[in-house]
Parts: sequence; structure tokens; C-alpha cells
Amino acid sequence: MIKKTLAALVAIAALAAAPAVACPDWQGAPHFGQINLNAGFTPDPYVRNVTAGGTINMQRCFNGGYSGFVTTRPDFDLYWNGSSNQITIAVESNADAILLVNAPDGSWHYSDDYRGTNPAITFFNPQQGLYDIWIGSYDGSRRNPARLIFTEFNY
Repeated sequence: MIKKTLAALVAIAALAAAPAVACPDWQGAPHFGQINLNAGFTPDPYVRNVTAGGTINMQRCFNGGYSGFVTTRPDFDLYWNGSSNQITIAVESNADAILLVNAPDGSWHYSDDYRGTNPAITFFNPQQGLYDIWIGSYDGSRRNPARLIFTEFNY
């Protein structure tokens, strides 16, 4: 009995000492800033230059559900206000970019290869609030120039 208890304590200590797997953290400060957009914003589209890529393997964070690599902190924050039929978040890059978004209700959304290797996510009747956005790369490359695009028009 003492041996089993000691073995259990050693196992618990080993788990506690193991490094935590880094994953996307919606509470982190965004790398490339933020924007407050209201429904009907102009000019449409709103475009921001960013960098795509990261070192965090999303397969470890989302039980293999998403492929690609991002940073821990979001790349950009969108604060959405008002009522609209849709808002599309898209990325254009020469790299094979991926897009990860944490919506105001806490749900996660992922896109890869919407138009060629460029991702896009359309939210129909979008919720008001904070959209945390990660612009990653499928292959783990970093420092890839990219354009982050927001539009209410069909994309």
C-alpha cells in the first residue's frame, strides 16, 4: 500500500513538473493591434498589414481538429458593433496561411484554403463583441507578409 501511494505521488509530481503545452490564449494582447468596427463601416473592406505564422502546433491544442501553427497571443482583435447580415474575416498571403478566430460567445472557428491557400471565415448575423484573430501558417513558417481583411460584402 505504501508503495502504491508513493508511486501515485511520484506520478502526480511528474505531471505537475511537466511543461504546459502552449496554446492560443484569447486573453493575450494582440501583436498587431485592434479595431472597433460598426456595421456599415467605410471604407469597406478594412485592410491591415500583418505577419502570418507561429510556432504553436494547433493539433496539440484542439485534439487534432485544426492544422497549422499560430502564436500564443492573438494577432489582431476586432471589436464588432451593430447589426449586419455578415462580416467576413479573410487573409491574403503568398504563404499557406490559416485563420483561427475566437468569437464573442467563446466558440472557435478555423479556415484553411478558402481561396487558393488563403483562408476566410464569414459570420452570418455576427454577434457584437470581441473577435480574437490568429493568422498562422499551415507549415509552421514565420514572418510571412499578409493582409488581414474585414468586409461586409460577399467575399
